[in-house]
Amino acid sequence: MTDRTPNGASLPLDNLTLSRKEGFRQLAEAPKRIQPDLMTVGQVALLDEPAHAAYNRLRRDWHANLGPIKTPQLNALQDDLWDIIDSNVQDGDKPKGAVAVDAFPGLGKTTAVLHFAQEFHRREIAELGRLTQDGNERWPVCRVGLTSNIGMKDFNRSILEFFAHPARFRGTSAQFLQRALDCVLDCETRILIIDDLHFLKWSDRNGREVSNHFKHIANEFPVTLIFVGVELEARGLYSEMDMGGDVTLAQTARRTTPLTMAPFSVNDDQSRRQWRGLLLWLEKRLILANKFPGMLADELSDYIYARTTGHIGSLMTLINRGCQRAVRTGAERLDADLLNSVKIDAASEQARKQLEAGLRARSWTSKVNLVPSATSKKQASR
Repeated sequence: MTDRTPNGASLPLDNLTLSRKEGFRQLAEAPKRIQPDLMTVGQVALLDEPAHAAYNRLRRDWHANLGPIKTPQLNALQDDLWDIIDSNVQDGDKPKGAVAVDAFPGLGKTTAVLHFAQEFHRREIAELGRLTQDGNERWPVCRVGLTSNIGMKDFNRSILEFFAHPARFRGTSAQFLQRALDCVLDCETRILIIDDLHFLKWSDRNGREVSNHFKHIANEFPVTLIFVGVELEARGLYSEMDMGGDVTLAQTARRTTPLTMAPFSVNDDQSRRQWRGLLLWLEKRLILANKFPGMLADELSDYIYARTTGHIGSLMTLINRGCQRAVRTGAERLDADLLNSVKIDAASEQARKQLEAGLRARSWTSKVNLVPSATSKKQASR
């Protein structure tokens, strides 16, 4: 999702895309990437040096930005988010329910939430226009990322930074909060995404203040809070006991809907079909001159699952880096030998040995039984 220069190259998105409104709009409204043409080995060989370099640059950008993929997990999460957001149209005297998207790293939770937020942004702009009735810019979504030592003043200032408020550099925490409320009201913001909530230290003073601050925002701001993080329940998001008996967290638990995303599994034929569908989706989008039907879904299905343990973040990293190496070395295809030379995250590599041992023992497979057995044929004929 980038703009393009006249020669077809992508214009890079702002490095602070998610922390400022203009960057978020650029991300949400940029035209979809155009998939580069798939050339044969002979066609690639005929390119002169500048054309070859330009083609490889397009492929680097394309392979690095595949997705987001409409997996069953992403679809389920976004369906729940649409239900919650569209039902949160209560009058201003009623607090709106919040959402906590809680899942392990590498499962695509932030990607899924941001993709949903971009769709929501586009829908609101299309239906209501870029300006409010009062003539202010409409910003349907605000996103704030947390750090480990953030306090209330820092959090309020982060909201003002997103809106580029001119008075975001000086003031008290209370003044920053009032200015943030003014921004939300003036710009008719409907969603406030709080990313990396696991960085918040609930046990210290700043953590308690910010956690209680969320309740105030839920009561006073006409927005739906979407928290995104890892092990939020275990860290005390819903439990007042972890906060020394602070009953405000009991209200947080009552008003917050927990959502999650699971890794791909291969425990039954339905889940294996979902895994195969994901690999087929990827196959169609790889721009490698020597690729062939079934390169991922048939030849590498078990290998890729063992390398990534079904975590889509690890999968996308492996495929992206594998494609970069395949283009750079001239292999122009993915196979086990090439992918073995590609390094990915430590968690996947640690789990790989156990999965590969089970694969050698034939205790599992990610492949779908595409050829019915004799028993199933007899049952089907009855």
